[in-house]
Amino acid sequence: MTTTALFTIPEALLAPAVTAPASANIGSAQPGNTTTVQMGQVKVTSSGVMRWTATVSATNFTTGSGLPSQTIARGNLSYWSGPIVTKTGPGTPVPGQPTSADKVALDTARTAFTYSTVNTNSSTVIWQPTLVMTVPASAVAGTYTGTVTHSVA
Repeated sequence: MTTTALFTIPEALLAPAVTAPASANIGSAQPGNTTTVQMGQVKVTSSGVMRWTATVSATNFTTGSGLPSQTIARGNLSYWSGPIVTKTGPGTPVPGQPTSADKVALDTARTAFTYSTVNTNSSTVIWQPTLVMTVPASAVAGTYTGTVTHSVA
C-alpha cells in the first residue's frame, strides 16, 4: 500500500507597505496665524497581515540655517487622518483622528490608522489627512521645510 503525503510551503506573508505624497505645500501664514492643507492620499497595502498600525511623525520645520529663531517646533504642526477615502478587502480600518475636532499635535509620533481582520486576504486602505500649521508669533520670514513621515507595522 502506498501513501501519498502532501506538504505545502505557504506564500510568504508580506509586511504592510505605506505610500504617501512626496511633498505637500502647507501654504503660508503670518506669524500668530494658522494654515491648513489636505496633504494628499496615504495608502496602506497589506497581504497576509491580519492587523497593522500606521503611525505619523514629523520633524521640526526650519528656514535659513535653522537657528532657533528660524525653527518652528513640530508640535506646532497638527494632523488629523480623516475618514477612509476607500478600502478594498475585508477588515475594519479605524482612523486615529476621524474629524478636525480630533486633530493632534505632531510633537510625538501618533497613530494615524489601525486595521484588523479575521483572515489574511489582500487589502488596501486609503485616507487623506489634513495638516494644520500654527505659526508662532516669533517666527521669522522664510520658507520652512520639514518632514512628515508615515510608517506602518
